[in-house]
Parts: sequence; structure tokens; C-alpha cells
Amino acid sequence: MAQFPVVRMRRLRATEALRRLVRETTLAPSDLIYPLFVVEGQGVQRAIGAMPGNYHWSLDTLPCVLDEVASLGIPGVLLFGIPEEKDEVGSQAYAPEGIVQRAVRAIKQSHPDLLVITDVCLCEYTSHGHCGVVTADGCLQNDPTLELLQRTAVSHAQAGADIVAPSDMMDGRVGAIRAALDANGFESVALLAYAAKYASAFYGPFREAADSAPRFGDRRAYQMDPANRREALREVALDVAEGADLVMVKPALSYLDVIREVRDRFDLPLVAYNVSGEYSMVKAAAANGWVDGERLMLEILTSIKRAGADVILTYHALEAARLLRAAG
Repeated sequence: MAQFPVVRMRRLRATEALRRLVRETTLAPSDLIYPLFVVEGQGVQRAIGAMPGNYHWSLDTLPCVLDEVASLGIPGVLLFGIPEEKDEVGSQAYAPEGIVQRAVRAIKQSHPDLLVITDVCLCEYTSHGHCGVVTADGCLQNDPTLELLQRTAVSHAQAGADIVAPSDMMDGRVGAIRAALDANGFESVALLAYAAKYASAFYGPFREAADSAPRFGDRRAYQMDPANRREALREVALDVAEGADLVMVKPALSYLDVIREVRDRFDLPLVAYNVSGEYSMVKAAAANGWVDGERLMLEILTSIKRAGADVILTYHALEAARLLRAAG
């Protein structure tokens, strides 16, 4: 192989035109999905303190943000619902007139071409804040939770969701939900599995936004240990075998190695979740003048795409899409 001075690697870095020409990884608005928090009430567009630039939306204010999502070329949204009332079994998660079910119908009426992905979990809806049925001594029950997740997913499909996305990390939930969808005539509704979801400290701002922090204990008994990589591949393989159409790694930034491994081993579309803590760190550092927030945001999103993600769920979606569109 030729060496310096014949080879000069800087030749192809000299101008923006050259850098664009040889760029290996490209990022576009079509790679992004925007998470939204929907709440009860009227006229609500309430700022989320820990996540600057993100809001709680009531159904009547949703169209303004959906208009921008659509105009920027972002293909869809991921819905999280915050109910007015919670109980031990999260019944508002699968109520026909629950906040997410009504939001799905509203979005499909006002913006029928937008993809609607729904988070299927109970943590926002349970009084104890855990992701399923809990015994009197505080133990989360896997198998009784599956039935409630099935009911939730079917109710979302009935409302018009394009993709249901179970995030609870119960064993067997992908197969159970796929069976329930098919039995109810929703064979065409896709299933995005939160396949490798880690018990991460990066979720703090989300738990403020969704009012979903556990009232006791934590979720380490069902979400993955951040130290484990091989286990993530087993989780993905099981979800693929149970019928997942897409798989997810969450969080993204500290798990780029896992994203790469999943990309190399599996051919399904791969989604990465650039989670709330990753977002808020960028915003906090930029607000203090420590970093160029826009450059750092795009660098992080590009790194996630470079690692192998096909789709990125990110709270940066609107801001990133504006910059990408402006850059041509």
C-alpha cells in the first residue's frame, strides 16, 4: 500500500464539497421519529422542565406540532400517554377511550400519512409505577402482565396505530402480543420490540415527563444489566423468533457497540432510542456554553446511524430535521 507523501488523507477533507462527496454515513429527516407526550385537558402545551424544547400536548394542540413533523419530512411519531387517573393494574393503558387511543384516532384523522407508533407498557398508568402486575410484597409478575399488554396493544391497533412497541421487557411479550393482534384481525399492524432495553440512568428526564418513576424499588429485575452485551443478542434473537418486525436498542449513545452487534447479526430493521438523558445532557451543556449544541446533536445522531441504526427515535428530531433541511 502506498504511503505518505504519495498518500495524503487530507486531500479529501479540504473542502465541504469533497467531504460531502466521500461521506460514508448520511443523516436525513426520514431517519428520525419524534416522541410525543399526550395528556388530558384543553389548550395544553406545557414545557417539560428537564427536556427543554419538548412539551406535554393535549389533543387539541397536537395538530400544530404534527404539522411541523409532517412538513419537515419526519415520517412518524411515538406516543406516550399520561392519564388523569392511575390504578394497580394500569387500566387506562387499555381503556378504549384512553388518552393514547384517542390521540391515535385524532392523528389519523388530521394527518393520515404520518406513521403512528404506540408505546405498549403499563408504567405510566400504574399507581406503583412498575411495568406490570405487582404482588402485595412488590414482586412484578411476568405472565399475568402479558394479558394486559395484549389488551393494550389490541386497543392501540383498534384505534389505528401502524406499529405497536412493547417496552416492558416481560419475557414472551412479543409472541403474546403478535398472537393477540393476529387473532383480532390486525395481521398488518407491525410490532417494534424494545428488544435490548437496559436499566439505565439515562431515563431520568423521561420519568419526569411521563410521571412514570417507580414508587418503590427499581426496574433492574426486568430491564437489562448495562454490563451485558451477549445477553442483548439473546434478547433480540428471542424477539425475532416470536415475530418482531423491527427491533430496538435503548439507550443509544452508551450502547453503540450493542447497536453494531445487532446490526451485524440480524437483518431486521434496527431502531435506536436516543433517550431523554442523552438529550438533556446536550441541552444543559449547550445552555452553559460548554459545547456547540447543534453540532454535538448532529454528531451524536450521525454516530448512532454509523453504528448501524436504520431509524432513530429522538427528542432532537424537530431541531435536527430543520438543520438537515436547511443544509440541503
